Amino acid sequence: MLSAVLLLVGGVIMLVGSLMFVVNAFKVSVAWGLGVLFLAPVGLVFLVKNWKESKVSFLIQIGGLALVVAGALLGSPVATQ
Repeated sequence: MLSAVLLLVGGVIMLVGSLMFVVNAFKVSVAWGLGVLFLAPVGLVFLVKNWKESKVSFLIQIGGLALVVAGALLGSPVATQ
């Protein structure tokens, strides 16, 4: 049960961070926003070039990923044996 909650909460947090990241890209310019939305490498370039604007959304995504990984590890059959 705990693993399912961690997976769900982590996924929602990652989604919120991703939406914040796309919104930040569109605030800089429409071209950045479309690039981040449709091309993954552009997102990395945007993150590096606009670290001050993107830091919070990136860290939120990392926090959500940590919860998802924790939930996956708690729910795995290897962890329960």
